[in-house]
Amino acid sequence: MTGPVLVTGAGGQLGTAIVRTFADVAVVAPSHEALDITDLEAVARCVRSEHPAVIINCAAWNDVDGAEDAPLDALSANAFALRSLARVAQDTRAVLVHYGSDFVFDGTAVVPYTETDRENPRSVYAASKLLGDWFALECPGAFVLRVESLFGASADAPARRRGTLDKMIDALRRGDEVPVFVDRTVSPSHVDDVARATRALLERRAAPGLYHCVNSGRATWQEVALEAARLLGVEPRLRLLTLEQATLKAQRPRFCALSNAKLASAGIAMPPWYEALAHTIAAPVRRSGVGA
Repeated sequence: MTGPVLVTGAGGQLGTAIVRTFADVAVVAPSHEALDITDLEAVARCVRSEHPAVIINCAAWNDVDGAEDAPLDALSANAFALRSLARVAQDTRAVLVHYGSDFVFDGTAVVPYTETDRENPRSVYAASKLLGDWFALECPGAFVLRVESLFGASADAPARRRGTLDKMIDALRRGDEVPVFVDRTVSPSHVDDVARATRALLERRAAPGLYHCVNSGRATWQEVALEAARLLGVEPRLRLLTLEQATLKAQRPRFCALSNAKLASAGIAMPPWYEALAHTIAAPVRRSGVGA
């Protein structure tokens, strides 16, 4: 890296992994209280002060159902803030990295979505994320990396840093009943693998643009839960659900597996999701570091 790396949203699950992965370079990781990305003037002041070579945006409004009742808040954080970040990055010639979502697709596919497939968001959250992708890509040289079903938080991480899969593992360890979808297909993404791929794209000077950055393979949530239970050596108590049975305010894509073939063509191979899951379950408790 030729200059500092500014990480927004550093206190979240992915942001923590990004800060850890870039720990050997100059990292600026302001808290949400110190830098609200929806405040254009604050963002501009921070960038002028720190002179980052790279801006990595991990901040987002991730309350999928809550976005239905607070669309302006979701749009402000997920879309309009990216328009501001893109403008500031372009003005200062910084490389912008932003993380998108699988929710931009409608879930009617039968094979993993590629970067050239047509988006069709079905919720406020999904629409806000797609707009954010578009705004980010208006910045020359920007990277938009779509991730999904993030996991890999340390065992002692606070709730805000724990994804659905992390919480599932916790519940299986306790012997609790775990509700799982039998008809939602995903490509889980380990935050450390996403962070390493992010750094590799930057260091390899890969072509900018849109990439799907997920672990290889796909599975239903039921299959993921069964594999986690096998790795834990426990008998799972699963409550099987279909999307129709769930009382969710926002529509979820039924099939949202993503293809990471474009990432692989850039020389960055992502391990299978089940290997990343095994690594997470086998890992000792890791105390949280920078970005706590």
